[in-house]
Amino acid sequence: MPRTLRYAGRRLLAGAAMLLALSVLVFLLLRAAPGDPVDAFVNPSVAMSPQDMTALRERLGLDQPLPVQYLAWLAQAFRGEFGYSLQGTGEPVLPLVISRLGPTLLLMATGLSLAIVLGISGGVAGAVRRNGAVDLGLSVLAFLGISSPAFLSALLGLYVFSVRLGVAPSGGMLTPGVPFALGDLAAHLLLPGLLLSVGHTALIMRYTRSAMLEVLNQDYIRTARAKGAREISVIARHALRNALLPVVTLIGSTIGIAVGGAVFIESVFNWPGMGLMMVTAVRARDYPVIMGAALVIGAFVIVLNLLTDLAYAVIDPRIRVG
Repeated sequence: MPRTLRYAGRRLLAGAAMLLALSVLVFLLLRAAPGDPVDAFVNPSVAMSPQDMTALRERLGLDQPLPVQYLAWLAQAFRGEFGYSLQGTGEPVLPLVISRLGPTLLLMATGLSLAIVLGISGGVAGAVRRNGAVDLGLSVLAFLGISSPAFLSALLGLYVFSVRLGVAPSGGMLTPGVPFALGDLAAHLLLPGLLLSVGHTALIMRYTRSAMLEVLNQDYIRTARAKGAREISVIARHALRNALLPVVTLIGSTIGIAVGGAVFIESVFNWPGMGLMMVTAVRARDYPVIMGAALVIGAFVIVLNLLTDLAYAVIDPRIRVG
């Protein structure tokens, strides 16, 4: 356990350095983007003189060199102050980001859970029925899933299941004007969660099939069968557990990709999460919200990748982290 804690501590320190680098990169990209940051503060219907614009720039610290601006923002971030949103009522950034984190986590958990269950099941079925009709059909579906970007899957799913068939809500997280109910939430969640899982399901399925085919040819699998073990026991207890390690590695590495896919899914389905918030913030040049959301998402991905690494030792006792 102390060894694991030391490993986790080193990974968290490395993660903090990565967050710092991420904040620098996002800050520079925002400043390099076309347009003047002051424009986000100005009501376009109100005329402002050049003197007023200069005074506003000085008050916001935008007249300082970029390193000074960044260090001033970083000092505030260390105190938990990420500024105020430039939209609406100008609420603090951190509570706003945290309020949007829950819906995004729910959507991502649903999508990744569906991808893990469907991908591993399909990969095992394809390996057991190698070169058969089941394997061929699953391979075609996996190819289509890998080839379909998230925004295309979201638009096609919305058109087919919501517009044409009318079997799923077209957007939102809950039905407006209706008391909260788990069934209503599940109805709104199922389609975007399923569409978010499409690409990940295909990848997990192919990795699982490949890993299972390699494991099924090992001597200990033939020994287990020769001893009279039932086939389902051979697949579940002996083959699948040993084939899961590369699959877990894949799942951990696709968490960041899932965040990007969630941005498209939330935008198409008007899901009130961080992806939709960031798209709205980019359109409005709401720099404080973009910076705060980028750091929260970065921290989330880093922690999940650490948990994935720690899960290796649970899956394969021969592995010791640290």
